Amino acid sequence: QVQLVESGGGLVQPGGSLRLSCAASGSIFSRYAMGWYRQPPGKQRELVARITRSGSTNYADSVKGRFTVSRDNAKSTVYLQMNSLKPEDTAVYYCNAVDLVVPYTSWGRGTHVTVSS
Repeated sequence: QVQLVESGGGLVQPGGSLRLSCAASGSIFSRYAMGWYRQPPGKQRELVARITRSGSTNYADSVKGRFTVSRDNAKSTVYLQMNSLKPEDTAVYYCNAVDLVVPYTSWGRGTHVTVSS
């Protein structure tokens, strides 16, 4: 019912910044809880950041103070601003939407982030 497309990934040096975007289509964006997850090479997928329908946010301890999740309901887009990037941030980053009304959960296909000198 909802399609998610991530963008903004790429190669960046340690200490640099990237802004990821996740565009949603197919349903009502404002009622979704949105999340960003990542899967480092050889590791399991983990929660990075989450933003609720009311705008509350939470973050993994590893990214607190460096990453910021935000949403623009008018654009049906959620963002992840990543600053002070570290090599351990290297991963495929996935966008997630949870709709408690249907209920329904959707995942994007991911965007690669590589932090390396």
